[in-house]
Amino acid sequence: MENKDLVFKALSDATRRLILDELSERDEMTLYELTIRLITKHNLDISRQAIAKHLAILDEAELVKSAKKGKYRVLTFDKEPLKNLLEAWLG
Repeated sequence: MENKDLVFKALSDATRRLILDELSERDEMTLYELTIRLITKHNLDISRQAIAKHLAILDEAELVKSAKKGKYRVLTFDKEPLKNLLEAWLG
């Protein structure tokens, strides 16, 4: 599957868009922090396992990066795939 298709697939889900919204507000976030924000701020009834599945799709589209920082794994939003997609269309 082409990366453009992966990006559109990732963006097609409202929960994944909320995840990107949250990650765009903060530079880095752990899975636990992200889960708490989604549950409290957006009233989502969702488990960390379900969020991890959404993150796998976002990772496949290269929209989310995960890195080890100390004893935690932190998530960041990588906007490059979106910029590249728009640049290809808008020049």
